[in-house]
Amino acid sequence: MQRRTFLEIGSATALGAIVVPNWAESLLKGKGLKNIGVQLYTVRDDMQKDPVATLKKIAEIGYSHVECAGYRNGTFYGKEKTEFKKILSDLGLKMHSGHAMTGFGMPAGTYSMTYEWEKYCADAAFIGQKYIVSAYFMDGERKTLDDYRKHAKLFTECALIAKKHGLTFCHHNHDFEFVPIDGVVPYDIFIKETDASLVKFELDFYWTKKANVDTVKLITENPERFPLFHIKDMERSAEQSFTEVGNGVIDWKNVFGLSKKAGMDLFYVEQDSCKNMKPLESIEVSYKYLSNLKV
Repeated sequence: MQRRTFLEIGSATALGAIVVPNWAESLLKGKGLKNIGVQLYTVRDDMQKDPVATLKKIAEIGYSHVECAGYRNGTFYGKEKTEFKKILSDLGLKMHSGHAMTGFGMPAGTYSMTYEWEKYCADAAFIGQKYIVSAYFMDGERKTLDDYRKHAKLFTECALIAKKHGLTFCHHNHDFEFVPIDGVVPYDIFIKETDASLVKFELDFYWTKKANVDTVKLITENPERFPLFHIKDMERSAEQSFTEVGNGVIDWKNVFGLSKKAGMDLFYVEQDSCKNMKPLESIEVSYKYLSNLKV
């Protein structure tokens, strides 16, 4: 961040003139990033075994908020919503965001973007979410450009309902959205065929790296469409495996330098698989790196 910009933010904050976004608050501290979140998919096995103990450990590491990957048919990780909200509150954690599936191949009545979406959004709002995110496309729902056009239409429908509940709808990318089909990049369909004020994106930097995406260009051409970042690192190896944040090839200073242009509000550590240590150990390594990263 340039000195002039830093001083402008600092002066405005002192005067109470603006509400400082989460990314700026982190930078203003001058002692590394703050308000660090974690996507619970990383610790999915631990959450299945003992969600309370797992969340307690996450809070002890220093994470302030989590992103849900375990909402199933009206419950959060097997807990009724009131109980789960109290668990989070007792541990000093927030849940600002949560992932959802389209519902492709799932039985009717299963909570998803296709079935019971109104209830899904109501429960997300109750738990304290600000964002609700399309998480992933199954193999059978991403074969053609028409598949992606149907998803773009579904995004708009879901976003309108989410908005009624005070939620912002986003889509989380993998690498396959950037692989051209018949000369067209599927991700471009999402960008062009949805309302920029309604449909936003959660940018996963591991997957954009794997797809050789120019993230500077992507963000510059689509400013303020990326309120959520997934902070996921890539191992320095031919396999390009997932690794702890700071142990890989991604330049995180440059990534966080894109925050303002992107309109980033929150960011989440995520590691799809952990081969060198246990998931809870991995997220602690990532947390320590980010909490000492001076952008």
